Order: sequence, then structure tokens, then C-alpha cells
Amino acid sequence: MLFNSLDFLVFFPIVVAIYFVIPQKFRWILLLIASYYFYMSWNAKYIILIVFSTVIDYFAGLYMPRIKSQSKKKMLLSLSLFTNLGLLFSFKYFNFFSENLNLFFEKISISHSIPNFNVLLPVGISFYTFQTLSYTIDVYKGIKTPEKHFGKFALFVSFFPQLVAGPIERSERLLPQFHRKVYFDYERIKNGLILMVWGLFKKVVIADRIAEYVDVIYTNPEHFNGLQNLLATVFFSFQIYCDFSGYSDIAIGTAMVLGYELMTNFKRPYLARNIREFWKRWHISLSTWFRDYLYIPLGGNRVVKWRWYFNLFMTFLISGLWHGANWTFVVWGGLHGLYQVVGILTDKTRNKLKDSFGLRQNKYIHSFIETITTVALAWFAWIFFRANNVGDAFTVIKQIFTSDYATAAVNVFQFRVDFVFSIIAISLLFIVELFEEHYSLGDKLKQSHSGLKWFLLFAVIIAIMVLGKWEEANFLYFQF
Repeated sequence: MLFNSLDFLVFFPIVVAIYFVIPQKFRWILLLIASYYFYMSWNAKYIILIVFSTVIDYFAGLYMPRIKSQSKKKMLLSLSLFTNLGLLFSFKYFNFFSENLNLFFEKISISHSIPNFNVLLPVGISFYTFQTLSYTIDVYKGIKTPEKHFGKFALFVSFFPQLVAGPIERSERLLPQFHRKVYFDYERIKNGLILMVWGLFKKVVIADRIAEYVDVIYTNPEHFNGLQNLLATVFFSFQIYCDFSGYSDIAIGTAMVLGYELMTNFKRPYLARNIREFWKRWHISLSTWFRDYLYIPLGGNRVVKWRWYFNLFMTFLISGLWHGANWTFVVWGGLHGLYQVVGILTDKTRNKLKDSFGLRQNKYIHSFIETITTVALAWFAWIFFRANNVGDAFTVIKQIFTSDYATAAVNVFQFRVDFVFSIIAISLLFIVELFEEHYSLGDKLKQSHSGLKWFLLFAVIIAIMVLGKWEEANFLYFQF
């Protein structure tokens, strides 16, 4: 079931209505049933995977504190890791590794061939496996006491607002919320619905319309000039941002209506002043997950310098692979890891250059240059993320850097409607983001006249109804 579908438009109000009518003690049952139904509406049989992970991790977490033997505790943790990562590898990465091994065998003249595992990739498997894994790791470390209520733990694993594309919640944040009483609060529900509307606007009005231009160019990049490839790359950076942050807004708003608080997943990443800051603003729930469960266990920055650089690079490389079983994602992750390492190595040199040009004396110019540089690096990496394969990515790069832009500018308007609309939509988003960076838009609207607030809300709703793409396009991160 998609947030941008008629099914959800019927499903969600029914769940909310029943939720606030029934007694508090039965609400977790309703939410668990609703969450399983939400997932099963995509493919019913794959609910078995969620239930299997839930059972393994529940009992692993339950028995860890009761066992004195450290080796036996490690066995329970290993069972959780093997189950979740094993399922993730089997469904998402087996074919990728088998195909590359087969190519390797072919190169060294070995006739053996590993067959493919032809199954559909379960929606959201990368998200809910990471969420439940964090629970068992935290219990093993003694950070979290085990959850004794099986039903509420099952709800933690499968909570439908963030089940298939995050935010990836931590047990210490979300689980306690299922034990507290939730009351009907008009202001909270109104704010949640407004956030859902804004998220839907970003998805169906901006992301899905921009996608039409991007898809045409990236399907055959060699058929288009450099300017068209460049614009498609820039547009994709906003498409993926509006698509994923739009999903996160709807997820957070949906949970808010029901009385639960999910973590913020995006904080205006294209206003970051360096790549490190970019990752503090982009997909925050994933970047903090990798920081806490991979980067720090590897040693973080508490090691010799070469090992610190290795830890950084490997964390981003694995993060890239997490996004998909394709070399394009590995290159994308590797680029961000390289950006981080080079940034550290050149920090003193760059500061000297800035001082020699007097850039740091003017904070506005300094901030602008740093932001533009960061965005350019992020956009360059997005080429590999969006391309169908590494070869196509290099074709896009070649077209961008070798085309005659004077001639190219004449042909760029051949997609007139979508092109012009994309420019308008991105400009509107940029204005809102820039305002939010310095002021709280919500607070400003609260202080404004009620008539203005309702006018803006209805304007956004009308834009969604009139300009929105309603082909029920999947959110991009569903494939991860």
C-alpha cells in the first residue's frame, strides 16, 4: 500500500477512527493488525519474513540478560545477526554476488556457474532488518532492557508509518511510546495532517513530475546533449530529496496523528557547508545507524590516522551497498567516503587558501562558496546513484563535460512543460527551505492570521489535486 494511493486514503481514516474509539489497552492490537495488513497489501506471503525476524529477535533479546555466559550471549546475538543479515543477503544481494562470481570464474576459465535466486525483493527489508538488529545489539551491550511484551515488540518491528522506508527508529525511542497512554489532541492531529499534506505535495507535485524529465534523459543519456544531462542530474537530486523526504514527512505526520513521535530524517541537506554536515542532514536515521553500529565499532576516529580514514571510507562504501545490489551504489558510497577522507586531509590547506583570498572575513561569501561546493560534489555523486549502470554514469559525465553548451541551450526546451514546471517547483522548494533554515515556518504561521494559514493549506491541497501525478508511483526508497 502506498501513501499516495486511494487505498491509503481509505485505510488511514478508518484506522484513526477505530484507534481513538477503542480502549487504550487494545490499541496496540489494532496497530499491529493494521501494520501487517498494510504490508500484506503489497505481497501477503512476505509477511512471514517480518514475523520470523520478530520471533528470533524477541527471544534473543529476552534471554540475553538471563544468561551469565558471555559466549552464549554472543551465540544469541549471532543468531539475530545471521537471521536478519542472512535474509537481507539472500533476497537482495545473492544474485549480485553470484553474477560477479560467475564473471570472475569466466575470466579465469572456470566453467562452474552459480544459479540466480529468482525472487521478488521484499519491500522495506533493508529498513526493518536494521531496525530490529539495532534492538538486539543494544540489548547485548546492556544499553536497552529487553521488551517483555511480544505484541508491542512485534509492533516496533512492523509499525506501518515507517515500516517500508523509515525513519529507522531505535528501540529506546519508539518502544516506550507503545506503553504510554495516547489522548485525542486536536493540535497534534492537525500538525500531523499538515505535515502529511506537505510530504504528499513534495512527492506527487514535485518529485513525480521531475521524474518524467529525469527518466527520459537517464534511459538513453548518449542521445542527449551535455546541458540536458546536467539538468537531469540536478533535477534528480531534487527528485530523490522530495521523494524520500516527502515519504518521511508523511510517515512522521501519520505517526503524529496516532500520538507517536518519529525522529526527524531530513534537515535541508542542500544547505550543508561540507559533506560531513550533508550527512548530518540527509537520511539522518540511516547515517546515525551506520555511525553507531559500524563506524564506532570499527574504531571510529579513536585510532591511528590511516585506520580512521579506512573506517570512514568503509562505512560509506557499505552504506552505498546497503542502497542496492549494483556497482553504481558502491561507487556512490565510495565517492562520499572519499569526499570525507580528502576533506580531512586538505582541511588545513583549504583554510590557508581561504585566508589568503580573505574569504573567511566575509561569512556570507564563505558560506555560499562552501555550500555550492558541497552541493556540486553531492550532485556529481548522484550521477552514479541514478544511472542504470556504471557505463551509463560515465556517459552522462562525458556528455556534461564535452558538449557544446551554446548549441545545447537551443535544444534544452524540447520538454517544455515539465522543464518549466520543474524549475518553478524547485524554486518554490528552495524558498521554503531557505526560510526554514533561519526561521521556524510553523511558528511564523502560528503567529500569522488564521485566514492566511487556511489559504496556504488549501492552496497546497489544490496543487496536489490539480498538479499531482496520480499514477501511484512507488517511492524511490521502496527498492532499497
